[in-house]
Amino acid sequence: MYSGRTGESINMIYWIEGNYIKEALDEITYFMRDWRNNQVKPIDARTVDIMSAAHNMMDVNEPYMLISGYRSPETNAMLRRRSSGVAKNSLHLQGQAADLRMKSRSVAQMARAAQACNAGGVGRYTSSNFVHMDCGRVRSWGS
Repeated sequence: MYSGRTGESINMIYWIEGNYIKEALDEITYFMRDWRNNQVKPIDARTVDIMSAAHNMMDVNEPYMLISGYRSPETNAMLRRRSSGVAKNSLHLQGQAADLRMKSRSVAQMARAAQACNAGGVGRYTSSNFVHMDCGRVRSWGS
């Protein structure tokens, strides 16, 4: 992944032979922090699993561009004031969601790959060109 907000990138193996690598998950957590205020909350490995599985299904070399990972309550409230599409109890607040974009894949292609995981929520935000993936209950929205 890379972040257009911070200019940082991350590329690592976070899971080997059935075991998560704590140091890798810690690095992912920092990378996916709330870039507006640098607040950090552990990122749920299930969300990373969904992101990784969807990426593998798309058979691409391009990294995801992270739009939003963890969101602090202050950031989520500010975004809610600006947009009706931001949930009050967003899973971003729990470190369980990511908003992602790719140049080489459409929102529809990314969403189909994430939905094929049958493992969480998938939101299509075509007009903003990103897909929301989370480890909550299986559901989908947007067009």
